[in-house]
Formats: sequence, C-alpha cells, structure tokens
Amino acid sequence: MLSKREGGRPFVRRSIHSQILNEVGERILSGVFMPGDILPSENALSDEFKVSRPVMREAIKVLAAKGLVDPRPKIGTRVRGREQWNMLDPDILNWSFASREAEQYAIHLSEMRRVLEPEAAALAAERATPEQIERISQSFAGMESCPEDTPEHIVHDLRFHQGILEATNNPFIASTGHVIESALLFSFKLTSQIEGARTESLPRHRDVLLAIKAQDAVSARNGMALLIDEAWSDINEYMAKRDARRRARQESDAG
Repeated sequence: MLSKREGGRPFVRRSIHSQILNEVGERILSGVFMPGDILPSENALSDEFKVSRPVMREAIKVLAAKGLVDPRPKIGTRVRGREQWNMLDPDILNWSFASREAEQYAIHLSEMRRVLEPEAAALAAERATPEQIERISQSFAGMESCPEDTPEHIVHDLRFHQGILEATNNPFIASTGHVIESALLFSFKLTSQIEGARTESLPRHRDVLLAIKAQDAVSARNGMALLIDEAWSDINEYMAKRDARRRARQESDAG
C-alpha cells in the first residue's frame, strides 16, 4: 500500500512515483477500477497521494504506456479493456499476482510456459554455447546444494530456467525471462506447501540439463514439458485440497 507523507516532509520524487504506479496499477488489476471506469480526477488523485499534479500526470502517462488507461482531455482517464493491457510488462505481472485473481493469472502464465519452455529447451540443445551450458549446470548444482524451499534454492531454479531461455540465442525468447520469473515465484509459493514437491522436481531438471548437454532436442523438449506438467499438477492438487478444506469449514459453520 502507499505510504503517506509524514510530518510534512516531501517524498523523494522517484520513490513516490513508484508508489503511485503500484497503488493505482494494483487497483486496476484487482478490479477496484474496472475496464471502462473513469479514474478519479487528476486533482482528486493528487490530493489523495499528497503529490503535485505534474507528478500524478507523469504516473498516469506511464500507466497509459503500459496499456492500462487512456487519458482524454475533457473526458478523463478511462481504464482500458483487458485485451489492451501489456500483460508481459514486468510491473503488470507483479500487480497481477497481488490481485484477487492471482491464481487465474497463474493458470494463464503456466499455459504460456507450457507453450514456450519446451521449445526453448529444444533450441537450447541445438544452439547453446559451452559457456551457456556451464551456467545452466551451475544453476542446477546450486539447486542440489541448497535445501528445498529456501530463497537460495528458488534463485538457482529461476536462473536454471532463464539460462535455458538465454541459451536459445534468440533475443525475443530470452527477453521473456521476467515472465518466467513471475510464474515461477507464484508456483514456488504454492508448491512450497506441498511436501516433497521440490525434491521430486530435481530429477526432471537433471534430465533437461543432460539432454541439452547431449544436444538432444527431442529429449530436452519432452523433459521440459514433463517438468512443467508435473509442477502444475502439484499446484492443482494443492488448490483442490485447499478448496475442499474451505468448503468443509463453510459447511461446518453453516451446520
């Protein structure tokens, strides 16, 4: 949430700008401001956040560049339809996972991973340089050496997947690393609550690494698809059990 100004001291411009973006962006992604809604006036938002109109105007311009809003003179700033949002923007991804629709966004991102990463692994098997393979290997070694569900383990896992994207030597595919990061972090948040899930994923990561080292594109593709499918199966299992517990509590309370 936005930290309010204290003691009349002004915010640092860069800090308040970032806070306004996060606050308004999260409100849009969470449905407080719905597509088609007109945002409060520039004056009203400036008063709420205790900032000047130029600072507020700058934040609105950034939101417009991300496809979230459409400022119009004499009309106001309208929230654009979801189909116009730049969903691959790193900020929008972060706001997505802070919203009440986080799980739905996670499903969409997992579908994207299922389309993207197996093919990326196949390309990496065909194109990776020795240096790139060594970086992927080091990331896997880091996963093996760190206890599961620790921040260090998660960092190595993320670098493993991003290393494969980079090893495609396709700049467009490599640039989707931040998308994978958002999907992985949400996945880790859920699978960390499933006993043994991370341990069971290590052999799958090893299979992908060995296939890339062997320049076996077919095995790399199939191994990555299996890795992602099993991770999503774990998440589905967790969410199903959680929802069942919620229904049981509701029925108990109603009885």
